[in-house]
Amino acid sequence: MIFPEISEYLLAPQYLIWLWEGFVVTLSISFSTIILSTLFGFLLAILCQSQFAIIRLSIQGYINLFRYSPLLPQLFFWYFGIGSILSLDFKLWIYDEPAIDLGLFTINMPSFEFLIGLIALTCYSSAFIAEEFKAGINGVRAGQLNAAFALGLNYWQSYRFIILPQAFQIAFPPLIGQYMNVIKNSSLTMAIGVLELSYISRKVETETLKTFQDFAIATLLYIIAVVIVGTLGNIYHHRLLIKGNHQWR
Repeated sequence: MIFPEISEYLLAPQYLIWLWEGFVVTLSISFSTIILSTLFGFLLAILCQSQFAIIRLSIQGYINLFRYSPLLPQLFFWYFGIGSILSLDFKLWIYDEPAIDLGLFTINMPSFEFLIGLIALTCYSSAFIAEEFKAGINGVRAGQLNAAFALGLNYWQSYRFIILPQAFQIAFPPLIGQYMNVIKNSSLTMAIGVLELSYISRKVETETLKTFQDFAIATLLYIIAVVIVGTLGNIYHHRLLIKGNHQWR
């Protein structure tokens, strides 16, 4: 019989479910990181435009620190560093993954490893995103700011209404690439025990010894996630261009 022979090379449904659950965790930590690092990176880019040199130098030092050091040591730093300063009672509470009752609904707390992975990825990715926003701001012609001053706008109003909308449009294409990197970098959180796709893939491979099938499916899932982010980003950027052309005519 051909079908039994083929089935021997396929992963059992149980392991496919495991891989899917790991993929869901990957998506959760990736998209949470994208949202937080975009907000934080944007804030860093704005502070880099401060008129106070001490603020600009401090923020640039933060950006350089996270951009020029590898992500994996940063994960270990946050995992073991934060773990060492937390109280025993709090660690026991967070390790139990408690639920917070808000009356109408209940929020299940993510694991300690997930939270640390989210913090590390956000700090790391926000440094790169801040540089993309800075490049977008610097890409706006200097005459735009002078024209805003001539219209009676102050410094921050000029940035709010004139500079930042154009800067975001310039910065968005490279931001898409950074968002793709977030998804790929999330695989490193397996090193601190986050039950994401790479971690589950290793677990499935250990139990089934079907290395090719296991990692082929995991790779395909990563590719799907990256392609979706890239496609949605390109569609949104196209709409930005259309909106910008109408707005700045």
